[in-house]
Amino acid sequence: MTAILSEPTASPARTTAIQQEIDQARRSGPLQHIVIPPCPELLARLREAMNQAEPDLNEVAHIASSDVAMSATLLRAANGALYASGQPAQSIGAAMNRLGLEETASIMTGFLAQNAIRVNSPHLQRFWERSTKRAVAMTYIARHLPGMSPDLAYTYGLFCHVGLPVMMQSVRGYAGTLVEARARIDRSFIATENANHRTDHAVVGALVARVWKLAPALMAAIRLHHDLDALGDSFTEPEIHTLVAAGLVAEHLACVHEGLPPDSDWTRYAGKALDWLHISEADVQLWSEELIDAFNAC
Repeated sequence: MTAILSEPTASPARTTAIQQEIDQARRSGPLQHIVIPPCPELLARLREAMNQAEPDLNEVAHIASSDVAMSATLLRAANGALYASGQPAQSIGAAMNRLGLEETASIMTGFLAQNAIRVNSPHLQRFWERSTKRAVAMTYIARHLPGMSPDLAYTYGLFCHVGLPVMMQSVRGYAGTLVEARARIDRSFIATENANHRTDHAVVGALVARVWKLAPALMAAIRLHHDLDALGDSFTEPEIHTLVAAGLVAEHLACVHEGLPPDSDWTRYAGKALDWLHISEADVQLWSEELIDAFNAC
């Protein structure tokens, strides 16, 4: 079944409110002492190149070639099971031709984000692997929702939970909070974070998006990704609701692939998300099967 994406509203009411919330908390609230890694220069250049009316292919290729490890990542992807055909790609140009510009930019974004925000805690094992799966699923979903940008969807999937490793690096005692939050059944994950630290990973993730100058819709969706009671309200821009709802589906698809039970957000809010996206449980089941190879490549 083909989903219909609601038209974006002209009034960015929720986005503006979230920007003000984040800025105030940064100036004089609980975000004052959160250390945000700087946005990589290459990522800023990549975004600038991709945001042109006609993306600058030469600039993207130059950025890709400027880091040996990133070049190797692109070549590995181009020669992997999902894309390999004929002779192996042996240059960045050949890899880009095989992957396509959009996929090339997504892989580069993921590489640069992972290297900027390191995850060394045993409490966040395979964090970037799961983030990549979520991003891949978001791209797939976007291609089934007319009007939804695959690039925006991928970036949201990648950064949705980025507040977790940032808090792990900046907040004393956060490792213990993670253990507690995962164990408690009497309150939500972010309620435990707020009880212990007066902020949570959704707020911190939105701060990362703000500092890195990601799209305002991304910042707002990251801030609201656990505020699912508000899904569909009239105060929030439809584009944000769509990102949050699709993110819940993407997270569920990753859980299914890993053989994990549905999480509490999916159990409570799946119906609401599916209704917003105008898709069915049968669609989700079909997507789960069609994403197996892509997930295996993550």
